[in-house]
Amino acid sequence: MEVRNLYSAYELEWFETQDYTAKARKNTFFEMVFVMEGTGVQIINEHQLPYAPNKLFLIFPEDLHSFEVQSLSQFFFIRFNNDYLKTQNSQNIRELEYIFNSHNHLPGCIFKTVTDKPFIRAAVEALIREKENNSPQKEQIIQQLINTIISYAARNLTLQEKEVFKGKISSVMPIINYLHQHIFEPEKLKVNCIAGAFNLSPKYVGEYFRKHTGESLQQYIMLYKLKLIESRLLLTDMRISEISLEFGFTDQSHLNRIFKRYKGTTPSSYRKKRIT
Repeated sequence: MEVRNLYSAYELEWFETQDYTAKARKNTFFEMVFVMEGTGVQIINEHQLPYAPNKLFLIFPEDLHSFEVQSLSQFFFIRFNNDYLKTQNSQNIRELEYIFNSHNHLPGCIFKTVTDKPFIRAAVEALIREKENNSPQKEQIIQQLINTIISYAARNLTLQEKEVFKGKISSVMPIINYLHQHIFEPEKLKVNCIAGAFNLSPKYVGEYFRKHTGESLQQYIMLYKLKLIESRLLLTDMRISEISLEFGFTDQSHLNRIFKRYKGTTPSSYRKKRIT
């Protein structure tokens, strides 16, 4: 099985083929695939998914994927790695983190809003044009277009989850998705607010969550925050004081204490050891 690496911050590729069966492979990077033309089958982790024009697929690192072409097909690939993330602002990173941590989304095209399709196609066509010319601000415009597509992807994943669960708790995943979506909104992370979102009593929602995860709501929230903070430390140049403010800690010393309690080291030491 082929394992592919990416040696630049991002990569754009337009690919056309009429008779092609890709071998199963894994990436060490994140990939979005937009189908410009054609029909066939996309295979992701043994799920066979028909593709057609104007469909958008997400491929995570470590996903096993391939595709089979049935008619003349045109694909546009957007690939990026951690170096690309380091160039993004806080809001873009949040959207990327949401995508990265939403592995429970259903396989297949992510579009849940039909009206989004022409906007994504227009953005992809603009990327193709920018890729081929040397106009001023080329790199800046390319990154803005990529980030626009990422924002649409994040929104459709949110809509996908709402459609799947329809506000009913049949498993713990809807609550986890809610926590991920509102991790930067302290008021919405309070037990009463979470319970209200799912029409449950505060006592029951806590018991339910612990039963299915083995963790309390507050413990899960803290561990998820720390996971995102690790991303900030590795993927951005944000000061630790800025990170502590973003995640709702009283100050930097408060974050230092919590981080050391769970991770056994301070944020600054963690960043230094992982980057050097």
